[in-house]
Amino acid sequence: SSPDNSSDSSPDNSSDSGSAPDNSKLFTDRDLEQKADTTGARPITVADSKVYTVKNAGVYVISGTASNAQICVEAGEEDKVQLVLDGVKITNDSIPCIYVKKADKVFVTTTDSENALSVTGTFKADGETNTDAVIFSRDDLVLNGTGTLNVSSTDNGISSKDDLKITGGTLAITCASDALEANDSVVMADGTVTIQSNKDGIHAENDEDDLKGYVYIGGGTLNIAAADDAIHATTIAQVDNGTITLSCAEGLEGTWIQINGGKTTIDASDDGINAGRKSSFRTPLVEINGGELTITMGAGDTDAVDSNGDLIITG
Repeated sequence: SSPDNSSDSSPDNSSDSGSAPDNSKLFTDRDLEQKADTTGARPITVADSKVYTVKNAGVYVISGTASNAQICVEAGEEDKVQLVLDGVKITNDSIPCIYVKKADKVFVTTTDSENALSVTGTFKADGETNTDAVIFSRDDLVLNGTGTLNVSSTDNGISSKDDLKITGGTLAITCASDALEANDSVVMADGTVTIQSNKDGIHAENDEDDLKGYVYIGGGTLNIAAADDAIHATTIAQVDNGTITLSCAEGLEGTWIQINGGKTTIDASDDGINAGRKSSFRTPLVEINGGELTITMGAGDTDAVDSNGDLIITG
């Protein structure tokens, strides 16, 4: 069923019953709102070699063209910050264009405009923090809006150390490593996402807790060309709706892969779908309950659907 948007918490992935995880609390109303309320918003026009530090909750409208500039969010633990990208272009040598050090949640929202963020050299660490993405967040991150955001990276594209959500807008990522990466979850409600990655397209993994690392696709258009996995989840990779096109080594990889709807096309040089024990929370499972699924896999020891546990097909 569709999310009820009532709260903001991760799904319950603890079940071993084969039933669908609870996705009703993934998205809040504000997550799904594609236009920011800019009444009283504070403007920031980027300039070369300038770091702009946001220390308070609120809405900030970002514009201009600059090199080696950064928007750094260092707000309170309960602060929600919305960065509205209004025709901004930042090209950096070695630091993230947007760096979230601390906040409750940060929204990166595009207006009806073209925006571009890129890092062209080797990323520098911030103390003990390896800031290895063009947009790097230690806290929850939401990408939405009505415009376009182009991201180019010599490492990861967009990274969140908590939850990463995409609910609208047009996002294009070209990167040398993972395109969309999160410790806890990567979830998508809507929007158009195009990825070209030399590693994984979407990667959800928490090195300290193998009960986290969830990927959910509930709608939108997702096109991934990846050298490794198109979608990699430690726990669950769940597809409820949307149009998904994957060109990759392996298409969907996780412990529990559940397809309930949508149209998914996979062209893989290895397995199309692969369920393996990446998490201790359940037996590997591929569960297909609906939707339209087309898989082309490579020659040799490859499988269209490979489960190292159970396989359930109901529709």
